[in-house]
Amino acid sequence: MIKKYEHIFFDLDRTLWHFDENSKNVLHDIFSQFSLSSYISNAEEFIESYQIINEDLWEQYRKGTIEKEQLRSERFYQTLLKYDKTDRNLSIEIGDYYLEHSPKQTTLLPFTVEVLDYLKEKYILHIITNGFEEVQLIKLNSSGIMNYFDQIIFSEKVGVKKPHPLIFKKAIKEANASINNSLMIGDDYYADIYGAKRVGMDSIYFNFYKNSHQLEIDREINCLSELMKIL
Repeated sequence: MIKKYEHIFFDLDRTLWHFDENSKNVLHDIFSQFSLSSYISNAEEFIESYQIINEDLWEQYRKGTIEKEQLRSERFYQTLLKYDKTDRNLSIEIGDYYLEHSPKQTTLLPFTVEVLDYLKEKYILHIITNGFEEVQLIKLNSSGIMNYFDQIIFSEKVGVKKPHPLIFKKAIKEANASINNSLMIGDDYYADIYGAKRVGMDSIYFNFYKNSHQLEIDREINCLSELMKIL
């Protein structure tokens, strides 16, 4: 990129921390640990059902129509309910297990460490995340990438979620940066790219799965390693 940046803001889940792989690992464990095969045919079916329900609840959370605790309590209950299992206590146990073990998973997206090592020498790095503070901090520490970042901005603390302009403005202020010398990198077009665009911040869309689209973007990458060529 021609423009000179000083601050780079990353999303965390599905941008650096491999949310999909880490989540699947724990969900496979849950299927086995809680003997879900007695009423769900296989782990893949369970995981697919959970992912659909979880994403729908997260969308409601992002829109502010449900609260954090409702998201956490409902996602496994609704999944089990799909298989006529109405055991609220079991869904709470499974939810607690997931919350304890998921953030301790350590799989990162390919080239995460190499790219952070490279960028750390040239830029000041930060995180902006809609994830819950207590969970995201465990992820950063467990995966060994906490020390790369100067500021970590949590939507919970700011009071609004990406793509709300306030969280980006708050991040810029806390980093002692400016819109003009900052760059946002993330996998979620709506939260990360559209959110950055709303405040005039440049961005790079990380399309890891190479999904086809007609989105308005500044720049797109499919692998984090590409950042070492353009930054």
